Amino acid sequence: MEYRRLGASGLKVPALSFGAGTFGGRGPLFGAWGTTDVREARRLVDICLDAGVTMFDTADVYSDGASEEVLGQAVKGRRDQVIISTKTGLPTGEGPGDAGTSRSRLIAACESALRRLGTDHIDLFQMHAFDAATPVEEVVATLDDLVRAGKVRYVGASNFSGWQAMKSLAAAERYGRTRYVAHQVYYSLVGRDYEWELMPLAVDQGLGALVWSPLGWGRLTGRIRRGQPLPATSRLHRTADFGPPVEDEHLYRVVDALNEVAEETGRSVPQIALNWLLGRPTVASVIIGARDEEQLRQNLGAIGWSLTPGQTARLDAASARTAPYPYFPYERQEGFTRLNPGPLARSEVDAS
Repeated sequence: MEYRRLGASGLKVPALSFGAGTFGGRGPLFGAWGTTDVREARRLVDICLDAGVTMFDTADVYSDGASEEVLGQAVKGRRDQVIISTKTGLPTGEGPGDAGTSRSRLIAACESALRRLGTDHIDLFQMHAFDAATPVEEVVATLDDLVRAGKVRYVGASNFSGWQAMKSLAAAERYGRTRYVAHQVYYSLVGRDYEWELMPLAVDQGLGALVWSPLGWGRLTGRIRRGQPLPATSRLHRTADFGPPVEDEHLYRVVDALNEVAEETGRSVPQIALNWLLGRPTVASVIIGARDEEQLRQNLGAIGWSLTPGQTARLDAASARTAPYPYFPYERQEGFTRLNPGPLARSEVDAS
């Protein structure tokens, strides 16, 4: 396993980490993802640790806290071998204090997560969404208190826009508070919006990307092909509306390119899609999920080899989209890479 520094921190994380969204299996969304119990979770954790996958990601909203509970039981007795990442901020109930990242909510959420996980500290505590109703000064001060109390080691954000992340980082800098070192983001071959603003910000500010749904919300598993109906057993029948939308033609263009590269390399479509992400700027770890041992072992095969520059260029071209405003005018101009030498500009020029 390859280990990478998480943003501008000293924390080393595995290039592949495990997402525990399948643990617990409660509710219409998470029940469709998986219903992994403690016994099965222990087996998946065994496989991960044998492969060097030491970071496990969860959240308080995953199966109403059951994911954290199952993960806590699965790593019991080997807490010192793992990095636990969890998130809070999304609604967990109907009460006025059951959502957001106010001081009272963050302290209560942290204490509840510690109890469910059966641990005395959280290695990475992430804000699952930006809370516009709470001043960022209050958020960063509370997180700093949790770090100083030893209950949290590092802090991060998830699903923030560029201005939200920058405002939070600026407040932490201004008042000498603990800064975010990670940004958990959606990024895949069928969803490259992360590259336009958040990736350059991550380079500039030292934010390591933790990638969720790297297979495009289950669309890049190799089961979807041009001209064929969605398999009857696909979870997309139940979960597609919960995730990022993808236009059919764009999806098929990417799938066609993935199938070509898979035939050339002898690798599976998911392995190709995951490996492409591992080569992208700012990516610290790609979060893989699995409902069973076979799926986990398949995803672990994404590391230890590299796509050729030509194969990467084909995948880049197949997945490319026109940049949104205000990025597209500059992208079309001569000398754009001189004016804005960000990671996207360099990668697109290299691929052309």
